[in-house]
Amino acid sequence: MKKIILCFCFATFLLSCNSNKEKNASTTSTADSTTKSTVDLPYTASYSSSWSTDVSDADLKLVLMSYKDWQDNNMNGLTSAIGDSVTWDMSTGDRKKLSRADLIKMWTTTRDSLSSVKIDMAGWQKMYATDKKEGYIVTWYDETDTYKTGKVDSASYHDINRVKDGKITWYSQYKRPKK
Repeated sequence: MKKIILCFCFATFLLSCNSNKEKNASTTSTADSTTKSTVDLPYTASYSSSWSTDVSDADLKLVLMSYKDWQDNNMNGLTSAIGDSVTWDMSTGDRKKLSRADLIKMWTTTRDSLSSVKIDMAGWQKMYATDKKEGYIVTWYDETDTYKTGKVDSASYHDINRVKDGKITWYSQYKRPKK
């Protein structure tokens, strides 16, 4: 127990010893997200490097409820979260642009093959591209699917959900199977 407390104290000490030089090297103002970093970075972002967390709590709830609706097999709730059309970048590398009806039909077939879904939502982040004027909810979670055949499949996921006008219009999924 003493070793744990000692390690915790040492880690706290190390974290509290940031120099002002490090803090000032990459300062950006939250009031002005266009302030340039003073660090010479090796890349320029091809999409955006101008981000804030200015996404509504209603959009966050919409996205998180879509996961809850999937878990609870509430396809009506899931349907209400989806835009008229959705671009889906799948974890397989495939990209599909589908109408809401076609996407829900595909997801319903998949969900009907499962007897249960368990989602452990590890975290999320609201992200708003200030230069593109687009809101995203990024999620990290573990999902365990139990098929009606008895097979159990689990994986860790990282998803990016673009929300526009209160609906999910783009969804990108990254998957790492558990062993």
